Amino acid sequence: MSEHDDSLQNKVSQNSQDETSILVSIAEWLRKGLTKVEEPTWQETVEEFIEAKEDVAERISDEERSLLLNLLRFGQLTVDQAMVPRSDIIALNQNSSLEDTMALIKQKGHSRMPVYRSNLDDVAGMIHIRDVLAYWGENSIFKLPDIMREILFVPASMPIVNLLVKMRQTRLHMAIVVDEYGGTDGLVTIENIVEEIVGELEDEHDEDSPPIVERGTNIFDIEARAELIIVEETIGITFDISEEIEDIDTIGGLVISLAGKVPEKGELILYSENVDILVLDADPRKVKKVRITIKNTDIDT
Repeated sequence: MSEHDDSLQNKVSQNSQDETSILVSIAEWLRKGLTKVEEPTWQETVEEFIEAKEDVAERISDEERSLLLNLLRFGQLTVDQAMVPRSDIIALNQNSSLEDTMALIKQKGHSRMPVYRSNLDDVAGMIHIRDVLAYWGENSIFKLPDIMREILFVPASMPIVNLLVKMRQTRLHMAIVVDEYGGTDGLVTIENIVEEIVGELEDEHDEDSPPIVERGTNIFDIEARAELIIVEETIGITFDISEEIEDIDTIGGLVISLAGKVPEKGELILYSENVDILVLDADPRKVKKVRITIKNTDIDT
């Protein structure tokens, strides 16, 4: 096994331990504590305190504020709000060869993958990269069922807090979300749960692409996380922000506010007669990337 494979295996192992330990105490507190609170106003009070920019801005940053709000709302989330939908699941057939398995792992960068028998409605278990790497460079006969691990099966309505506790108790960090007929509805990993609190995770292999890229004359591809003030300075227009949404800081937040919902990939939002906003990438929970086209640069918005 190469030094690169060794370091990858060690990194995967350490990350799994860190992710679980970070959230376990949080989950226990939310699961036991929130259910005992009789007055529902406590959370609203804390949220109002955190969101009061005039009062709190000097004490906590925007990132800290977002983290605290996510933590408060974490106890109300259900599995279907964090799951990867069925159409986006990356899985292996149980008859896949070692070469095909390694190729898919390297291509997608996942440390765990579900394994199915005939189709995604017949998931047999999951494999971990550590077990696959043990076969790499060896003469042993490779069969996925031989290294397959157990996987959890949970309903979409299950509270995320309960799933996190169950993952901790069973030491199984992947769950298949099943519908009322037993079919596969989605997939949830420990990483998905972590992201509900801290936001999308990136690792050292993720490319650090610029948040704003000019694709042509007055055509800009923009990451949803890009700050509005930076977008305005870069593309040369000023967005007319109403008082109701004046606390929005990113282009993604603006797009959601304009649409009145989380828009779907491919949805076109006509900001004005001079500015179109096309959603390039989104999931059910957030906008990820947009394309802004400016038709007339003589007008600000």
